[in-house]
Amino acid sequence: MAPLSPVAQAVLDAAMQYEINPECYSREIAAAVLRAAADQVVPHEDGPSCEGDEYQEAYELRQFIRHDFLAIAAELEQGANINTTETTP
Repeated sequence: MAPLSPVAQAVLDAAMQYEINPECYSREIAAAVLRAAADQVVPHEDGPSCEGDEYQEAYELRQFIRHDFLAIAAELEQGANINTTETTP
């Protein structure tokens, strides 16, 4: 298994800090939490809500943040051999 990025490792370490059972699903739980956070903080959008450069820039920034959340979740899931249901943009 490939080593995790520093960010994904920090998320996994935080999830494992309170792990009691070594068979616990820390990776899966951490990935699910990140996906839920992405959905709540920066929900998927099909495009900017209005015309104009400022709306386009804000839309792109939100989607960049969402992509980062989902990329960390995917990295954790890959290590746990989980199939994801949403693709990242």
